[in-house]
Order: sequence, then C-alpha cells, then structure tokens
Amino acid sequence: MTKKIATAVLFVMALSNAVAEPIVTDSTSRSFSDTTSNSTTTVKSPPPTAVAPAITTINNDVCATAASGAVQTQILGISLGTTVRDMNCERIKLSKNLYDMGMKVAAVATLCQDDRVFQAMVDAGTPCPVQGKIGESAKEIWKTRGRIKDETVVQTADKAKEQPIRETGEEKK
Repeated sequence: MTKKIATAVLFVMALSNAVAEPIVTDSTSRSFSDTTSNSTTTVKSPPPTAVAPAITTINNDVCATAASGAVQTQILGISLGTTVRDMNCERIKLSKNLYDMGMKVAAVATLCQDDRVFQAMVDAGTPCPVQGKIGESAKEIWKTRGRIKDETVVQTADKAKEQPIRETGEEKK
C-alpha cells in the first residue's frame, strides 16, 4: 500500500507542475512629497578689533619715540600712531657733532640752550659763550641782557614749568 500512496503523490505532483501558472503582479505606486523648512543661521565671530599701528624707528640713533593706540567700539574702531621728537636728545647729538668737528665753543653754546646746563655753567664760574665771548666778558653780556641776575639764571614762567633749573623741594602741581 505504501507503493500506491507514493505513486499517487508523485502523480499529483507531476500534474500540479504542468498546470501551475506563473503569478503575475501588477503594481503601481505614486508618491508625492511637499516639504516646507524654516531655518535660522547664527554666525558666531569675534568682535571687530582696532589694531594699533606698529611704528618703528630705523635705528637707535634717532631722537624720536613712537606712540600708538587704538580704540574699538561695537561699531567703529580707530587707531592712530605718531612719533614724538626728543629735543634734548637732538641738542646732545648736535653738540657732540660740533665738538667732533673741533667747534668746542659752539658745542657748549648748543648745550647752553638748556637752562639746567646754563645754570650749571654759571655755578661753575664759566658762563655760556655769547657772541664769541667766553668767561667774564660773556657773563657781563648775559647780565646786560637780563639772563643772569645775582648769579642765577632768569627764566620765563613758561620755561620754568617745562624745565625747572633747580628743584625747590615743593610738590609740583
């Protein structure tokens, strides 16, 4: 009997393969997408910066000092730079050059433009040269001009504020 069942099963299988039709699927798909996007971009950057200019002097034999600065607000930035002449440095250099050229009296006269040097020369008993005169004859000319009074150099009020000859010990204002 098993033979009969096996034969029947084989027969049914053979018939099912011959009769089987392929499966056909017809599918249509349509897709629509509508997207709306709102975005905000935040840029984080450093604040504006005013940079002070670098002012350099070419060598160290220059009688000038550099000064620069900058100011920055949220909207506006300003930077400035300048040089400031050192007149005393220039006077010393001029005097040295005159002395190196053998012009000793002219070198001393150049230094005597500084009231402190002028007073030191009077205190030393060798007043500054004037009109080619030195010593007592120069001292007499300075007295007649009103530059020396009682062995003290006479200064204008403006010059005394800028360059006092002697410190009085009082507090400066």
